[in-house]
Amino acid sequence: MLILDGKAVRASYPMTEAISVMTEALRSFSFGKVTQPLRTVLAPPSEEGIFAMMPCHVEGLGYGFKAIMHNPGNEARGLSTHIGMVSVFDPETGELSAILDGSAVTAIRTAAASAVATRALAREDASDLAILGSGTQARTHLEAIRLVRDVHRVRVWSRTPERAKDFRDWADAQGVAVEVAGTPEEAVRGADLVCTTTAARVPVILPGRLCPGTHVNAVGASVRGARELAPAEVARCAVYVDSRESALNESSDICDPIDEGLITEKDIRGEIGEVLLGTAAGRTAPEEITLFKSLGLAVEDVASGFSIAARARKGGIGVDV
Repeated sequence: MLILDGKAVRASYPMTEAISVMTEALRSFSFGKVTQPLRTVLAPPSEEGIFAMMPCHVEGLGYGFKAIMHNPGNEARGLSTHIGMVSVFDPETGELSAILDGSAVTAIRTAAASAVATRALAREDASDLAILGSGTQARTHLEAIRLVRDVHRVRVWSRTPERAKDFRDWADAQGVAVEVAGTPEEAVRGADLVCTTTAARVPVILPGRLCPGTHVNAVGASVRGARELAPAEVARCAVYVDSRESALNESSDICDPIDEGLITEKDIRGEIGEVLLGTAAGRTAPEEITLFKSLGLAVEDVASGFSIAARARKGGIGVDV
């Protein structure tokens, strides 16, 4: 059994590889090659965090799961807010094949899935990027989006100004100039690429704030009760999801505008995998606002786990026990 910590995961999973793996994983999911229940979420009333279990089987790969804890208090400790593991099993024997740091896998695969959606839905000339949030996902999204679009301008907003400045300094060290915005409205004004990576419970993108032609990757609100976009703003968008079932059961960003009668289930134009397969339409006009609501799927973690483990073994990375 191979054990891979966060450093080993990152060394074995360059973003270019992750984008390729996510493209195939999302295709496989929408094609029906994945057996995956809705994730089980424990949210005890006495606890601030939540715990989720996400198992699945992928044809051609095998079984695996992610067990993840979301602990908001870790931000103040300087730790990741998402702590857990991804495990994959030998497809022939069923033996536990590898255990991987779940925080590192989540950080990379989430941004890679957004890059897949951006490549499929954003205008070819989109180049002005706004990132709401300044944590781990903000950093991996900056890396991923720059691989699929020629980004010329980047702005970041955070509820904590000091963290936005830290993000700016980190990006500067990567050779990327980033402007710090004072408000979410200031950040998205004029942007044609937007990534929301916050832990917001109240929408940070209000009605009428998105510019025509924008593509949005909304990844931060991953449980019911969390929301990043106002329902009226979602209603302005052509809506895409990673999984219809997940979105209609787990996303307040999607369910709230449905409950308010602003959109219906039929207004979900498609899963990203369906766009990749050609069974759902992508962007239909330059001025259309496209929204990818990402909740994160077990198939993304399991496909990542198999890919990372294979690359790590080939490169002699990790601890074999």
